[in-house]
Amino acid sequence: MTDESIVEGRAHSGDLSLDADVVVVGSGAGGAVVAAELAEAGQRVVILEEGPHVPPERYSRMRPSENMRHMWRDGGLTFAVGLGDTPVINVMMGQCVGGSSVLTGGVCFRIPDSVMHEWVTEHGLDDINPKRMEPVFEEVERRIHVEEVPASMRSRSTQHFLNGLDALGLGWQPMRRNTKGCNGCGRCNFGCPHGAKLSVDVSYLPRAFAAGARLYSDCRVEQVTSKSGRANGVTGRLLGGAGRKPRGRLTVRARRVVVAAGAYASPLLLMQSGVGRRSGQVGRNLTVHPGFRVMARFKDPVQGWKGALQSAYSDAFERDRITMTSLFIPPGALAGTLPGIGLAHQRVAESIPNLAVFGGMIHDEGGGRIHQVFGRTLMTYRMAPKDRAAIPVLMRGMAEVFFAGGAEEVYLPVLGLGSVDRDRLARIDLEHVPATALESASQHPLGTCRMGVAPHGSVVDPFGQAWDLPELYVADGSILPTSLGVNPQLSIMSMALRIAWHLREKKLPS
Repeated sequence: MTDESIVEGRAHSGDLSLDADVVVVGSGAGGAVVAAELAEAGQRVVILEEGPHVPPERYSRMRPSENMRHMWRDGGLTFAVGLGDTPVINVMMGQCVGGSSVLTGGVCFRIPDSVMHEWVTEHGLDDINPKRMEPVFEEVERRIHVEEVPASMRSRSTQHFLNGLDALGLGWQPMRRNTKGCNGCGRCNFGCPHGAKLSVDVSYLPRAFAAGARLYSDCRVEQVTSKSGRANGVTGRLLGGAGRKPRGRLTVRARRVVVAAGAYASPLLLMQSGVGRRSGQVGRNLTVHPGFRVMARFKDPVQGWKGALQSAYSDAFERDRITMTSLFIPPGALAGTLPGIGLAHQRVAESIPNLAVFGGMIHDEGGGRIHQVFGRTLMTYRMAPKDRAAIPVLMRGMAEVFFAGGAEEVYLPVLGLGSVDRDRLARIDLEHVPATALESASQHPLGTCRMGVAPHGSVVDPFGQAWDLPELYVADGSILPTSLGVNPQLSIMSMALRIAWHLREKKLPS
């Protein structure tokens, strides 16, 4: 990655006008893949990124709080408002060159066969099946070096939970991640400080730049433009100064437009551009994999920050559409999630070296929406009844696993509950905990520009082209027809590669 390949919009004075064969909006898991493939095919590619350019040598020195201010959308404080008996969900998304890819734990799952079967049988997407997708998965996995996390890299936090699963006769599997030379420092969610995670900023984007693509950061795209019935570019503003305020105007003229701004921003751009009105589906069908963490205190030190952030998972509760995944939180951030005030909180925080953490997420049906109200963006989410019913199953089940692994007490994601020992767990009526008392988070928003085979129920066709505007494509997590039940990074990259291969063979309009 060279200085000439990236132009920081905040350092550019005046307006910016560009020409390209293809303009790609977004530099994350979807946009970077498309940009690299098309640039290597000889097309003139311009990549636009709303977030800042924070190179690895800079984010490797950032404290977690500083990282969140500079590299996460809304400082990591974007929320989906819960409707009905649904908790408020903190939906965390990257906003930087490389997108959320820079800030994930590196976990790589293929689209599950059961999910692809659903897409074929219920959504008519016949070509997205295990046989057709195999070479796509293999190509992405090769490019980002997907490997199984070795047992030696597991943290004691993870191992305690796995011990509990073993004691209960429940299965688990090692995770696969896009890493090479990982040393287990546990800082994956803030950008790998050692360059061992092959996020797109160090894998796909350098390929795009080597082939002549240029990236412009600090560029907020506000509209897709069209002429003679097809997309022909984008317009927007350069961001800079205090508060990243809009400054100069941005215009890119292109023969093809690829929107890859993520499941939050892509539907907003389509709405602002008047695209997708026929179906009424833009911004709808949001899924998030609602997540809930359970912490446990052990008698002996755990030091859960030592080792891979995520190294194992379990689908032992798959019948309830729950996937359990290992994780840990940097001690400084972890302290803020612990119960108590004042001295009571201090006593709990002092036990951080003895805490283990595991997370559970729900393979949700989706009841969310991204929309604009009085000029402001609002994300709402209503859990399906069976998804809501899975929450107490998740909390109780994970607590029991920790106790089977030797935990003395657990901390459930319930506000005001405090510590829970085994006897108290048996007495708590988790099925009737109100949604307002539940703590939930997500890093997996999907589905808001869903793919389909007909305009009336989807936003884009099976190769990502908008039904009502030729030469406008969407290539990110927003096109996935359903949630996955697993971390979506590899799935998004693979769907983007499938679209890129299609575009590589499709002649550019004159």
